[in-house]
Order: sequence, then structure tokens, then C-alpha cells
Amino acid sequence: MKWTDIQDIAIALTEAHPDVDPQYVRFTDLHQWVMALDGFDDSPDRAGEKVLEAIQMAWIDEV
Repeated sequence: MKWTDIQDIAIALTEAHPDVDPQYVRFTDLHQWVMALDGFDDSPDRAGEKVLEAIQMAWIDEV
């Protein structure tokens, strides 16, 4: 996965953190959790605030 795979990341986060309400996740934590996902392979510095916000919104929709 890359940072552009928003929906795939959201699904993986839902599975990896089932007890977390994504609405209250800080972007610093979100960044670390995405980097730790199995199959994620992208540069840490390629994710800006807009990408993280898109991931968070997709994650909220998944939940």
C-alpha cells in the first residue's frame, strides 16, 4: 500500500484498531499506525495533513 491507497488503508486500520474511534485519533498517531500496517510501503514524508485527513475520513466511514 501507498499513501494514495486511502480506502485500503482505512480498511486495514479498522481491522488493526477495532476499538478505536477514528474521530479522536491525532494525526501523529495516525501517521505511525499507517506506517506500521502490514503491506504498507511508502515514504514517511509523503503524507501531509490532507492525506492524513482523507485517511481519517475514510476510516470514520468504514466504522
